[in-house]
Amino acid sequence: MTGRQVAAALRSGARVYSTLIVSTSPLWVNHAKSTGLDFVFIDIEHIPIDRVTLSWMCQAYRMADLAPMVRIPEPDPYQACMALDGGASGVIAPYVETADQARALVGAVKFRPLKGRRLQNFLNGKEKLEPELDTYLRERNADSFLIVNIESVPAMEALDDILSVPGLDGVLIGPHDLTCSLGIPEQYDHPRFKDAVLQILTNARSKGLGFGVHFWREPERHIEWARAGANLIMHHGDVSIFAQSLRTDLQQIKEALQDAQPRRLPAEIAV
Repeated sequence: MTGRQVAAALRSGARVYSTLIVSTSPLWVNHAKSTGLDFVFIDIEHIPIDRVTLSWMCQAYRMADLAPMVRIPEPDPYQACMALDGGASGVIAPYVETADQARALVGAVKFRPLKGRRLQNFLNGKEKLEPELDTYLRERNADSFLIVNIESVPAMEALDDILSVPGLDGVLIGPHDLTCSLGIPEQYDHPRFKDAVLQILTNARSKGLGFGVHFWREPERHIEWARAGANLIMHHGDVSIFAQSLRTDLQQIKEALQDAQPRRLPAEIAV
């Protein structure tokens, strides 16, 4: 899918499927394409990927018709522009907690390369763009989509204001950070977490925005959320699936050969 198609699907309520990509190997692109993904999620908030490597990854996935979405390190419009300049089709901004942050990100993603006072005045409703410039910017950025991470109590308190900002395409919950902010770390069956997911889901879908949770465990969670209205299915990540699958297979072999030892489980990627 192209960025334009992902944005349209998110807003229409159609389901789209994605996963976290950590591997920088060029062999990974065709393997990812073969799985049935619609787009890929490349994280540079938690994963050490430099700007040059990120750019070729974005270009390669775009050529494979898998729109690359990049999560930037912070909700900074200049970081968003850098990712898009490198070839990203979409941007996800972590830990968005105010409408002003969301508005600035919309300006970066949807009205690039306009910056500075003119952009601020336009976003704040103090100035209109010339019709020719407005048309140019909207057409130039039509393939760029924007998703905000809602992953804290302050974000939930400002949720309606954040999601009312024109130009957003979707909302993604970071479950690890959200449970920590709620004071119930990694308790994904806790009623407070479930209520928070439902609250964010309902608000997002009522405004015509895509909604999903980046979850890396049971697929049944995604099915449950999708039946409640979620349409952004963001499941697992390549490094986690590799470790999980290999660990299970090796454990089976070792147990059959009586070589089994206690498993040492590494920490999962916190999202």
